[in-house]
Amino acid sequence: MNEATPAMPATTTPLEAVLTRHADAETCADPSSVMTLLADSEDCTSYRSAFAKGGAGAPAHFHTRASELFFVISGALQVLVGEEVTVLKAGDFLVVPPRTPHAFAAAPGCEADVLFVFTPGMGRFDYLRLLGRVMRGEADPKEIAESSERFDNHYVDSPVWRAALERSA
Repeated sequence: MNEATPAMPATTTPLEAVLTRHADAETCADPSSVMTLLADSEDCTSYRSAFAKGGAGAPAHFHTRASELFFVISGALQVLVGEEVTVLKAGDFLVVPPRTPHAFAAAPGCEADVLFVFTPGMGRFDYLRLLGRVMRGEADPKEIAESSERFDNHYVDSPVWRAALERSA
């Protein structure tokens, strides 16, 4: 073995590349957004969500294992991080670490096109599909609460976020 090439430890499995062609990507729609499902592996879960004007996103919640990354492609996204509400605009990037309460929705009067990435990933596409069914009235909302451990999505109460949404209405 060449000294310039480090050896991989025997217990390390090389990561596999994930490629999703636009034409092959699954989409999930609900009354407020269209989600394009991009990657769902152990390394990362990624999807793109196009929110309609005033489109609801996610209520206050946190993840115990994953960081959630937001990249605003266009429009504006109102977000809660901890106890602070701010608006992300096109080109803005945000990383929310594990155990940090956060929420998001299209900013008042705006549409938003946002790329979301979770790392590590954990098979969240079924959760996104469930959200769409609940929003369309095809599934019971209690299924979301029952899936919190499976999808590492833990909802919390946030008076700060409720107040922000009330001001936006």
